[in-house]
Amino acid sequence: MSANRFHLAWFGAGGFGVKSWRKTWSGNGGWDWTSPQLFIDLAMALERACFDYLIIEDSSYVPDAYGGNAQAYLASATATPKLDPTVLAPVLAQATSKIGIVPTLSVTEYHPYMLARKINTMDHMSGGRTGWNIVTSSSHRAAQNYGHDQQVEHDLRYDMADEFFELACKLWDSWEADAVALDERNGVWADHTKVHTVDFAGKFFSSRGPLNANRSPQGRPVFTQAGGSDRGKEFAASTADSIICGTAGGVAEMKRFRDDVHQRMTRLGRPTGACKILFMCSPVVGETDAEAREKRAQQIAFAEEHPELGLLHLSRHSGIDFSVFPLDEPIPDTVSTNGHQQLLRQAIGLTPREFLRRTQGAVEMVGSPDTIAAQMDEIMQEVGGDGFLISNFDLNRRYISEITDGLVPALQRRGLVRTEYSHPLFRDNLLEF
Repeated sequence: MSANRFHLAWFGAGGFGVKSWRKTWSGNGGWDWTSPQLFIDLAMALERACFDYLIIEDSSYVPDAYGGNAQAYLASATATPKLDPTVLAPVLAQATSKIGIVPTLSVTEYHPYMLARKINTMDHMSGGRTGWNIVTSSSHRAAQNYGHDQQVEHDLRYDMADEFFELACKLWDSWEADAVALDERNGVWADHTKVHTVDFAGKFFSSRGPLNANRSPQGRPVFTQAGGSDRGKEFAASTADSIICGTAGGVAEMKRFRDDVHQRMTRLGRPTGACKILFMCSPVVGETDAEAREKRAQQIAFAEEHPELGLLHLSRHSGIDFSVFPLDEPIPDTVSTNGHQQLLRQAIGLTPREFLRRTQGAVEMVGSPDTIAAQMDEIMQEVGGDGFLISNFDLNRRYISEITDGLVPALQRRGLVRTEYSHPLFRDNLLEF
């Protein structure tokens, strides 16, 4: 096995919602999206390919940033509808036995006790394979659904996340590892001296504790996070077991991001090996390089024919109405957002049309399985690790197979990714190398 092994994970873009529809390989995706079967098929295929984890993205509002109304989002089923990922996650856990399942839950939409209890339950039910994708919701529309006028300021949301995380961890630790005695002779199921209140009173949250169930197999879930701003990277460096990086700008920018996070971790007293940084990508796979290039050309042509579909996401994440921006004039550096700052930075200076041509992730990957496997190997050697997070907004079963039955075997033949899981617990597999 190669010493240069790296990790693979999958980002479920669009969450538990409509995936591919009205396309050649969409199947019945427009109307049977509420069934978990596509996600079950995805999770089982990813486990067969020995992926570390599957993230289920989420948001809890109907977007209306583009054009000032929800028409384009609802007409195209973009970012809405969505069902609750915490209901889907246990279904996927029951259909699998090794892969990590990571629902997205927002610190601005949950109370720490509710979230800690929910995640503790899922980790028990999955046998120690649950994660928490930590997000701070950015949309004012989401805030309004929970009784607030608007979201708090960007950096303050991370202050809230710091406190939320601290309290949730105290709750997960409120039962000592050996608190369950199962002493049938003396009639003692749990030792009360090993179950503790937390009596937490912070600026934003408070809770007496303890949780009303014992520690799960992992104790605490695996934490994933996608902060790309300075404040976001600081939070991720202090908490995350795996960081999702959606940076653009190529290999040099990928390396700068990883080095930056490692410097922050070192300053915070965390070993750099305690967090795996996975870079977002969306490989375009064909049987030959020529076939893959043709598929990519078709993607670009579709994006240019339907520019609003690509700009819906940029508007949603930034809260800026990009329907009013000329397609062939650069996006000015005077625009700002209280939302996803990294994504907006990637768009500034480009024209909207140029932004639409951009590949998802830092590097464009187009080719046969062997071509892309060689490219991934070269990238990881230059960046230093730790792997890739594959995503596709237009998800269908054909694409799943192209990755799990085409690309992954090509990577395995080179000794670049695992061929089996070594441990029963999610965190142990993630931190194995």
